Order: sequence, then structure tokens, then C-alpha cells
Amino acid sequence: MASACALHILVKTEKQAKELKAQLDNGANFGALAKKHSLCPSKKKGGDLGEFRRGQMVKAFDDVVFKRPLLKVHGPIKTKFGYHLIKTLYRS
Repeated sequence: MASACALHILVKTEKQAKELKAQLDNGANFGALAKKHSLCPSKKKGGDLGEFRRGQMVKAFDDVVFKRPLLKVHGPIKTKFGYHLIKTLYRS
């Protein structure tokens, strides 16, 4: 079964997600922004969710991790939790 490793930043509003995305596009450090802004417990690890399998995350999240290009920041992606910026490190 397919697995992947991804970083994410979870925020409440699309506006905040877009502001953070702009900072990332200008070279900001993903982990530093995750630690400062993310609402997810993964923020302690710079947004690192570790390795997980397809189907463990909500569909909108899975679709980004398993279908979009690696090592690029995607988002804002809306889920029931809020708005995510997602960076997939690898998948197999």
C-alpha cells in the first residue's frame, strides 16, 4: 500500500493560509512557520506528520499528498479541520 511523509501547517482561515503560503514562496522556513502558526500537535515537530498510508488522512489531504508534485507547498486545502498548507517529502 502506498505511503508518504508530509509536513503541514493547519490554520483556521483561508486568508491566514494564503499569507503563510506567500511567506513560504518567498523562502520562509516551513518548520519555523509551522511551529509558530499551526493548530495541529505536529507543530512541535515543525509540522512533520511522519509516514502514513493512503486513506489515513481525510480525502482532500490524501489527494494532495498522493497526487501532486513532491517538495512543493500546496494549499490552502480546506478540510473539516481548517485550511492546510501541505508539503510532501516523499511517497512510495
